[in-house]
Amino acid sequence: MRPFAALLNRQILAKTPARELCAELQDRVFAIRVKGTALAMYLIVGPEEIMLDGDYGDEPDVIVSGSLLSLAKLAGPDGDAAIREGAIDLTGDALLAQQFQRLLRFGRPDFEEELSGAIGDVAAHTIGEFVRSVGRWGREARSTMQQNVGEYLQEESRTVPSRYETDVFRKQVESLRDDVARFEARLKRIEAERGT
Repeated sequence: MRPFAALLNRQILAKTPARELCAELQDRVFAIRVKGTALAMYLIVGPEEIMLDGDYGDEPDVIVSGSLLSLAKLAGPDGDAAIREGAIDLTGDALLAQQFQRLLRFGRPDFEEELSGAIGDVAAHTIGEFVRSVGRWGREARSTMQQNVGEYLQEESRTVPSRYETDVFRKQVESLRDDVARFEARLKRIEAERGT
């Protein structure tokens, strides 16, 4: 955890808005927990740095929990989508959580820059380009695979209905529900008339 904390804090110290956020959030504790496991990491904000700890005795101010995959997604550029989709559970003060998320974004290390210090600018840029292209290829492959599987399940195997078929079914169910409600109201009215 120490190398990661050092990398994170180096980025925070280099950016004035990040240092200001640290001062605002000083002594706040944020927990990141992996669902279904005992794995947890506590981030304690100091005046100009974040300290990482594997154990914390009190209740943290904010708890973020999710699967390992959804937590990894939270750290990436689509982090907000993971929260909106419900893949991440957030407990505690939402405003504090947003401020902390901003702090972590400021602290996000530029791995290409870090690598350039060890192997030089040209080699680090080449490796960075390779990693970005692999990432793009992975996203495109996943999207194509999802589309192909969806088309196969809907068109070829007919295992999953198409969007049109589900819309028609939904409208038929709504119509049946309305018919049953009207029938029930009519039946109650007839029973009331017979009772009187």
